[in-house]
Amino acid sequence: MSEFIQKDKTAKRRDLRVATACFVFVGAMVGAAYASVPLYQLFCQVTGYGGTTKRVEQASDVILDRKINVTFDANVSNGLNWEFRPVDKQVSPRIGETVEIRYVATNHSSRPVTGEAIFNVTPGEAGAYFNKVQCFCFTETTLQPGETMEMPVVFFVDPAIVDAEETKGLGTITLSYTFYPREDQKPVAALSAGEEVGQPKL
Repeated sequence: MSEFIQKDKTAKRRDLRVATACFVFVGAMVGAAYASVPLYQLFCQVTGYGGTTKRVEQASDVILDRKINVTFDANVSNGLNWEFRPVDKQVSPRIGETVEIRYVATNHSSRPVTGEAIFNVTPGEAGAYFNKVQCFCFTETTLQPGETMEMPVVFFVDPAIVDAEETKGLGTITLSYTFYPREDQKPVAALSAGEEVGQPKL
C-alpha cells in the first residue's frame, strides 16, 4: 500500500513539473512573439544575417578600383494600394564608394495610409558587406491620398567583400524592399469584399 502511495506521489510531482515547464514555455513564447520583430530587426541590422544589410553611422574610408553592380527591386504586399518602384534600377559604384539612390512611392487610395518597408540583399552572403548610411526601412511612412514621395537610400559596399571566400568573385548585388501596411491599421481579413487597406469602401 505504501509503495502505491509513493508511486502516486511521484507521478503527481512529475505531472506538476511537466505542467510548470509547459506554463513557462508558453509564457516565453508569448514574450518572444512581442519582442521577435524588433529584436530580429536589430540583430539583422548589426550582423547582416540572412541577406539583411547592416546600418552604419559613417561612410567607408577605403575605396577600391574595382566596381560592383548593384540592382534595385521594389514590391508591395497584398492589401496596400501603393505604387512603389526604384528610380535608379542599377548603379555600378566602386567598392567602398558611398552612393545615394532613390525609391518612389505613390498612394493610389483616397485616404491617408501608413506603410513600413522591410528589405534584404541577394545573394545572402553579401548582406554583411552591404552597409546603409541612410534608409527608410523599418520606419513608418504615411502618404496622403494621391501623394508621391521620394525616399533616398545611401549605402556603400564594404571593401572586405573582396577578401571573403564566398563573396570575393561576386559581380552583382540586389537590394530589395517590400512595403507592408502597418499592423495597427484595419487588417485585410476584417475588410469587406472588394475593400483594400488604403482603398475606401464604396
